[in-house]
Amino acid sequence: MSKFTYSDEEQKFNNILTYQTKELDLINRPDMSIAEERIEESEKLLRELGYTLTDLPIIDTETKKQTIVVPKWEDLVVKAECEVGSMNELDALFTNEELELNQTVIQSLQDDFNNIHKLDKIDISICAGAGILAAIVDILLIGIPEKTPNGLKGGPLSNYVRDWFNQRFPEEEMEKLANSKVSKVPFDAQDNRHTKVNINGLSAYYHRLLSLGHDPLLGLVIGVCDILNGKMTTIDKTGKIVSQFMENYTDRKESDIFAAIAKQIIHFKSDITTSMGLPAPLMGLFNLLQFGKIGDEDQTIAEIVQGMYYEGYDFIHFSSMAISTMIIEVIIRIGYALKKINEGHSIKNSIPFSLDREKHPKLHTMLFIGHSIAASANAGKIYFTKNPMTINYAQWIAFAKYSYSQLKWVLIEKSELRASYVSDKIYKETQEVYDKVNLTFNNFSNDRVVIFD
Repeated sequence: MSKFTYSDEEQKFNNILTYQTKELDLINRPDMSIAEERIEESEKLLRELGYTLTDLPIIDTETKKQTIVVPKWEDLVVKAECEVGSMNELDALFTNEELELNQTVIQSLQDDFNNIHKLDKIDISICAGAGILAAIVDILLIGIPEKTPNGLKGGPLSNYVRDWFNQRFPEEEMEKLANSKVSKVPFDAQDNRHTKVNINGLSAYYHRLLSLGHDPLLGLVIGVCDILNGKMTTIDKTGKIVSQFMENYTDRKESDIFAAIAKQIIHFKSDITTSMGLPAPLMGLFNLLQFGKIGDEDQTIAEIVQGMYYEGYDFIHFSSMAISTMIIEVIIRIGYALKKINEGHSIKNSIPFSLDREKHPKLHTMLFIGHSIAASANAGKIYFTKNPMTINYAQWIAFAKYSYSQLKWVLIEKSELRASYVSDKIYKETQEVYDKVNLTFNNFSNDRVVIFD
């Protein structure tokens, strides 16, 4: 029984190859070595007599053109099956030495593919350096936000980012904007006085965390929909999802989607630097995680996240933490591009905008290693400080993203891409053989009449 499974067309091809091989073996090829020796002796004699062989006249002789009939594929299939059967195997046409050579060539192509994706010392140095630098920035420069008489304060970099936001969005201007009609939205209730359904935990401190319209990502969809429908969509402190019509805020609705989007962005702007500002992206969804017994007080994950927000883990702090994540992306991508340029690649093909492994085979793995180092350092920071405020949310999002892609690459995509790489190489070599066969047939048929049956 064959170790390969052939399709119907492949089996027909095998049968014809077996038949053609048998026919070629039956051809009696005369030994032309003696005739070649006599020709060489004659040419030598003519040269000794002073004749120049290159100037010999060409004598045209009229010969009747031979007719060649090329049979139909279907007829050839039937004839082959009659002669050699219908269950021929391709590897039976090769000797053991040829089969071993084939395996050696395939293994060599697979090794070539692996080497293309294998990181060298410079690659490892780039991603390791980026990860370590990001970890240092996270530990020493971002710090832990704490409430002080002068507002939230953290590490030097975190303070710089918060000061930049405060300068870019001054408190007085944002207060005026928040009180203007252009920023008023129906999902901005700060307590349950104007709600039909009671929202557990709704207050001036937590309403932005509970209201999904205030989420920097979800708000662009849910918040806009709430503005169009005059609703407020929330996930309360107990994980209950509520979407309710806000009768007292009907004047805050918009009928035009572009006006709703504009109002949503303006409302984001008015809230960004408030004392209990916008939450980190998707932070409100953690209210659904009503499980876990963390810390001395056996708090759930939702309670931990709510406490983090109360202590100042907001969008601005998330932005400052994202800088260390961006450092990894920038350093690794620039280092990768410079190395490619140094190896002789064009600038256009060296700039790693894409994560396509065929265009940039090593880039994704380098980014995965860099983010793994930074995430590991952050895990150590969390362990030693026992403080959830040290969690680098942006870094863990990046690590999760690249971990999923890397796992998918190792388990699924790598073998598929390697098989495709080997097949493409074999196809190109096979195409060269076909081209030579076609050229030989054309030369052979120049002085013959070819009839396709």
